[in-house]
Amino acid sequence: MKLEIDSVTYHLNVSGDGFPFLLLHGFTGDSTTWQPFFSEWGKHSQLIAPDIVGHGQSDSPADISRYDIQHAASDLKLLLEQLGINQLDVLGYSMGGRLALTFAIMFPMMVRNLILESASPGLETEEERKARRMKDAELAHFIKERGIEEFVSDWERIPLFQSMSNQPEEVRLQIRKQRLENCPEGLANSLLGMGTGSQPSWWKYLKELTCPVLLLTGKQDTKFCEIARSMQGVIPKSTWMIFHDSGHAIHVEEKEKFGTIVSDFLTKGGVSF
Repeated sequence: MKLEIDSVTYHLNVSGDGFPFLLLHGFTGDSTTWQPFFSEWGKHSQLIAPDIVGHGQSDSPADISRYDIQHAASDLKLLLEQLGINQLDVLGYSMGGRLALTFAIMFPMMVRNLILESASPGLETEEERKARRMKDAELAHFIKERGIEEFVSDWERIPLFQSMSNQPEEVRLQIRKQRLENCPEGLANSLLGMGTGSQPSWWKYLKELTCPVLLLTGKQDTKFCEIARSMQGVIPKSTWMIFHDSGHAIHVEEKEKFGTIVSDFLTKGGVSF
């Protein structure tokens, strides 16, 4: 499905029956991230999986402001309005988790349940954000100068994804193929406009979240475990679960358990592990 918001065309995969469930992929991903879960989650939810701006089959505009995380969240709201949806559950992974949290803070009445996989509310100080913006600008320049294939090769080797080396070669090659299908300009502009250093810090807003929130992290991803620990201490209705055999990409590394946990949270109001 294709929908247009202010001259930017978004690609969405919509399937399943039940209460609407918005699925937001990570940086270099696309809506196919969630395909392994469509048959299970589609039994209880109407799944709405967009390609975030700059990714997949959605447009990659030259205007950096279109990648601003609050602008992207507003675009999601307009997309959902076109679909006739005014309340839904939301799941976001990594960059998509930051976008999911932004959406929940900006439009709290629209979110029934929020699931954040390996996600962050952003950096707390301007000094940290400035340093991160410089790193993201370097990465964006790398993509433009060296090309997407070399960038993806480097991206696969960063410590955040070290545990992915345990996955079967077929899985790793499939993820690589999907990453290479992204638009280089879209990835570069996503780093500049939607990177962790570019977004506002949402830490002080976490206490205002009123919906149930499920925080998911992998034990081998120590950085995001510490972030989740701090988030749980602030978010009123939050549950934190650690996957002991995972790093950052839990939905890949412990796929079956991840799928069941998400289903149980949405349908039973809790988790079964």
